[in-house]
Amino acid sequence: MKISFSTLGCPEWTVTQGIEVAVSAGYDGIELRFLEGEASLWKLSAFSGAGLKETCRKIDDSGLAICCVDTSCRFDSPQLTERENWIEQGVRMAELAAQLKAPGIRVFGDEIHPGLERGVTRKWIVDSLNLLSEKIEEYGLEVWLETHGDFCCASEVQYILSECPAVRLVWDPAPAFIEYGERPFANGNALWKAVRHVHIKDLRKAADKWVPALTGQGEFPLSEVRGVVELMEYAGFVSFEWEKKWLPEMDPPEIAIPHFANWFRSEWDNLAPARGSDHEGLGVRL
Repeated sequence: MKISFSTLGCPEWTVTQGIEVAVSAGYDGIELRFLEGEASLWKLSAFSGAGLKETCRKIDDSGLAICCVDTSCRFDSPQLTERENWIEQGVRMAELAAQLKAPGIRVFGDEIHPGLERGVTRKWIVDSLNLLSEKIEEYGLEVWLETHGDFCCASEVQYILSECPAVRLVWDPAPAFIEYGERPFANGNALWKAVRHVHIKDLRKAADKWVPALTGQGEFPLSEVRGVVELMEYAGFVSFEWEKKWLPEMDPPEIAIPHFANWFRSEWDNLAPARGSDHEGLGVRL
């Protein structure tokens, strides 16, 4: 299994800083999100023209992989023009991802707006995902839907996938656990066949709210995540997600990113691959 980190955790870094830290901390890849405060990476000099060629050279020389390119695309807006705009941004990011040799772009569903029905929003999401998949087919990569927002529980994700045959998943078990009380093993057991990329984070309870914690210092059932990836014989990337962009009070990336790599090397194999006592027998399906 390989490890990476999302640059959501280091949103002001340059790509060169990200590469240097990834190499020094022993990562296998980088998941691109924000860099230099920018989400639309093609706007940065490091990802256009001669700058992109130099960035590709640095990545190749480092031995790292760009394992996923994360977009901000979400397809829940009642405004058709907004959904179309996100599709076009998705195409722009897919063009860049192809040049970086990434296998997929991450997108969201995402939320049901006040006064709207779930079924209507779901149809917008399905239609947008299918259209984006068609538009980026020429680049030879996939659309990866993250399990996030109001469509993160297993049953909702399964329905969307049934209507979107070309779409695969970025599996993040935390949202379904927080919002629906759905255990990581149950959620992952239902979705594993479509998983192409895995997000991992730790959480702790503070004043009846789940908040981020340095990996191994929280209460999130990481052993169940390991149970899923072990049973599915997953050989992709486990990617550390540290939401520094949204929560600036969190520990700085200089601490959190090397910490995860050290934790993974020393503790991951020691986690009992739990399936959860209330999910006994689910592993047979994996």
